[in-house]
Amino acid sequence: MKKILIFLALMLFVVAAVTGCGGEKEQPKTELNVSAAASLTDAAGELKTIYEKQHSDVTITYNLAASGTLQKQIEEGAPADLFISAGKSQMDALAQKGLIVDASRKDLLGNELVLIAGKDSKLTEFNGMTDASVEKISIGTPETVPAGKYAKDTLTALKLWEQLEPKMVLAKDVRQVLTYVETGNVDAGLVYRTDAATSNNVKIVAAAPAGSSAPVVYPMAVIKSTKHQKEAEAFAAFLTSDDAVKVFEKYGFKVLK
Repeated sequence: MKKILIFLALMLFVVAAVTGCGGEKEQPKTELNVSAAASLTDAAGELKTIYEKQHSDVTITYNLAASGTLQKQIEEGAPADLFISAGKSQMDALAQKGLIVDASRKDLLGNELVLIAGKDSKLTEFNGMTDASVEKISIGTPETVPAGKYAKDTLTALKLWEQLEPKMVLAKDVRQVLTYVETGNVDAGLVYRTDAATSNNVKIVAAAPAGSSAPVVYPMAVIKSTKHQKEAEAFAAFLTSDDAVKVFEKYGFKVLK
């Protein structure tokens, strides 16, 4: 009888131990929603891989689109922990409505606007777009796409906008402009230098003249409604680290100190 009781006690101990181990659940990961300008697509993917390897408890989920579109989404309550815009005006609009953590705002990156065309294009300068052989030109929709606003301002400064406006094909974001040029749907387009660098099917015709538009600056800020402010601030800090700087510079961005 005594042996049976000892055996039963041992069995209960084993069952309790197994149950206890099985009851340990893996801690849920923190999902950070990062709304970022479409021109950051390639760099963002690489940065996600690096950060998640360094922080196994965090998952980065991107919402990549035109900065103006992202701004409107955030204003309407879409989930976002961090916003990286390709233009200051979109961040200013959120700040004026009290939707960002002001102390977290930082100018992260710089870029340059360039005129692109297909590899075989004979276009050599901005003024060449007035020629009849250039039938369609694409830029981002100026009201929602910062690159489109920079493009319109540049063409206005060069006294070309009124003449070229009838040729314009407006795109939802700067990557769509790049696609239109790559596929030959348009004869030329204005994108960031970093976008042009991702394609083997286009050439850079010319850079926008200095002073023809506001400087291309990418500000970032933590969204005030975030439930993960500490984690969002940590990711924002990572974006200024040496590891992140190497990635941004690899894709042609100018890192602002």
